[in-house]
Amino acid sequence: MTTDPKAYYRPLAQTGPARPPEALPLAGGWAWFERVERLSRGAAPEILPASETPPEILARLTAPRAPIAGLTLERPRIMGILNVTPDSFSDGGRFSGPDQAVAAAREMIAQGCDILDIGGESTRPGAEPVPVGEEIARVIPVLKALRGAGIGLPVSLDTRKARVAAEGIWAGADMINDVSALTHDRDMADTVYNTHLALCLMHAQGEPRTMQHDPRYDDVLLDVYDYLEERAAAAEAGGVERARLVLDPGIGFGKTLAHNLALLARIGLFHALGCALLLGVSRKGFIGRLGGTGAAEPARRLPGSLAVALAAIGQGVQIVRVHDIAETRQAVTLFMAATKGEADI
Repeated sequence: MTTDPKAYYRPLAQTGPARPPEALPLAGGWAWFERVERLSRGAAPEILPASETPPEILARLTAPRAPIAGLTLERPRIMGILNVTPDSFSDGGRFSGPDQAVAAAREMIAQGCDILDIGGESTRPGAEPVPVGEEIARVIPVLKALRGAGIGLPVSLDTRKARVAAEGIWAGADMINDVSALTHDRDMADTVYNTHLALCLMHAQGEPRTMQHDPRYDDVLLDVYDYLEERAAAAEAGGVERARLVLDPGIGFGKTLAHNLALLARIGLFHALGCALLLGVSRKGFIGRLGGTGAAEPARRLPGSLAVALAAIGQGVQIVRVHDIAETRQAVTLFMAATKGEADI
């Protein structure tokens, strides 16, 4: 006796004013769909009417996402990167002290940032792990300084460690961004579950130090989907409600150029997990590879970063994590206005 292979359903997202009355809303946001792409391992993709999607999957595809860190998700949100590390690949050392970080945060807010993401441990390819005490010493004074300065914008704390998360929660964090998806520190779920905080779970293959050493997958899109599905279930089993979860496919984390592009082309598949989606591609290496000689340095990858972010927003991705706030805000505003045919002013 054989069993049918697992089927996966990707909404074929559309935007624009010519929305048919029978079209279905995608995650309660700005995109909609009438058809889905059914995928399964070892079989050719099929295009089907949305009505042929299993009811439980269709419910996840269409249900509005709950607010994350107080932010509603009916429009795209911009997460600004505020690294307080000396070795991040793009901006290491720029915001290493509380005063510099507060000044940077104020500038990001003025430029249109919706949520800040503070990290004290670089997870770039080849990065070495940072001891817990050192990471706490980097991020907690910054968090306290932000709140002490009256900055009320939601703050995400980018950490894999439960002790850092616990200190961050007391210092005023609104979200924990765990690039290990609860696999690095088994106490993380217990730290987050009895709070109101959002929790972002990201896919990564291997540790930052070695993750780019010949990464391999059977089917990168479906493998990453299955991983995030399992990690979301693990978070729920640990007491973190699915409505509080954000999922990130982890572009560049244990992935080749081909892997990254395969994920980006069908990133809408992850809506079927029923959670808000986050994408971090800003200034990453694959943009440099495809962008030609003009994109050799991370700081010169803005056009490519914007292009990929807008492509993902076109598939309904709710949060983009970026370095360049003002430029991203302008691009997103114009993308939404041009696709809707009207401006929200």
